[in-house]
Amino acid sequence: MAELIFTEDRDHPGLDDFRDLSTADRRPDRPGGRGLVIAEGTVVVSRLLASRYPVRALLGVERRLRELEDELAGFAVPAYVTSAETMADVVGFHLNRGVLAVADRPTPPTVVEIVEGAQVLAVLEGVGDHENLGAIFRNAAALGVDGVLLGRGCSDPLYRRSVRVSMGHVLRVPFATFDSWPGGLDVLRARGFSVAALTPRADSVPLRGFRDRVPGPIALLLGAEGPGLTEEAIAAADVAVRIEMVPGVDSLNVATAAAIAFHEVAAGSSALE
Repeated sequence: MAELIFTEDRDHPGLDDFRDLSTADRRPDRPGGRGLVIAEGTVVVSRLLASRYPVRALLGVERRLRELEDELAGFAVPAYVTSAETMADVVGFHLNRGVLAVADRPTPPTVVEIVEGAQVLAVLEGVGDHENLGAIFRNAAALGVDGVLLGRGCSDPLYRRSVRVSMGHVLRVPFATFDSWPGGLDVLRARGFSVAALTPRADSVPLRGFRDRVPGPIALLLGAEGPGLTEEAIAAADVAVRIEMVPGVDSLNVATAAAIAFHEVAAGSSALE
C-alpha cells in the first residue's frame, strides 16, 4: 500500500496540502489558490482513489488508513498517520471522519464530450449552494444521469463540501461548464436533445409521463434554490415541465426536485438495468 509516514509534527512539510482548510479551501478556484480536490472519510476517499483524479497524499488516524489498505494497494503516494488532535491542529477543525485525501484536478471534459453518447443530462443554472450541488450529483449517480452541465452562476462541484455531500459521486459523474449561457443549450439541440426546464409556473406541462412523449435524449434544466430558473433560461428551453404538488405548496428543494425528475426521466436507462 501507500507508504505510511508517522508524525506528530504539525509543521511537517508533507502536511501542507491539508493545512488550514477552513480558510485555504474556501475558494479553491480563487487566483493563487491551490485548487485541490479534498475528500473526507473512508467512503469518499475510497471513491477518490478509484477515480481519474491524481491523488497526492492522505492524512488520517491509523485506524482509518488501515481500513483503506486494499484501495491503497499500488498507490505510490504518502499516507501521513497522526493523532486526531494533531490532525485537527493541522486542518483547522476537528474531523470526525478521521481521514483526508487530496488530489489534483485533471483537465476537465468539454460540453461536447459529455453530450456525445448521453441520453439524460442535468443542466444547472445558478445553483450556488454547495450542499444542494453535492446532493444533485449524488442523485444523478444513483438515478442514471449521464452527466451534469453547469450554466451561469453555479458553484464549484469540487469544493470540499460538495464532494462530501455527494458522497464522492461528484468524482464519478462527469461535468462541464458552458462557455455561453443560455446560448450553449444549442449544443444539446444540435445533437438531438430536448431541453426541459423545471418550473412550477402554471403554463408548464406535467413531468409525469413526459418521458413517454419524448423518447429521445433529454436535458433537464434546473435553477437555483428560491428564485428558480431565469426567464431567459426558460425561454431558451424547448418545453417547461412541472412536478405536480398539492395546493398550497409551490416548490421543492432543488436537489429533491432533481431526484424526482431524474427518476421520472432516467428510470428506463441502461444504467439502471
